[in-house]
Amino acid sequence: MTKLGLYLAKKSINKAEISRKTGISTSRLSELTLNETTKLRADELYLIALAIDVDPCEVLMTVCGDLKLGK
Repeated sequence: MTKLGLYLAKKSINKAEISRKTGISTSRLSELTLNETTKLRADELYLIALAIDVDPCEVLMTVCGDLKLGK
């Protein structure tokens, strides 16, 4: 499961509800929550945050907070 998947699961978020609110297909949401190699686009992250009524920065920090700049 991806960091986004863990975040949504921890908050008990229904993917079908997110899909309905955002227009992102349930198959794409499943891909984003289960497949580590799938890239989450900024517009998808923003729409998901709006759909679950959280600050987009919170989702971004959860999903990408461990990234570091190279030297």
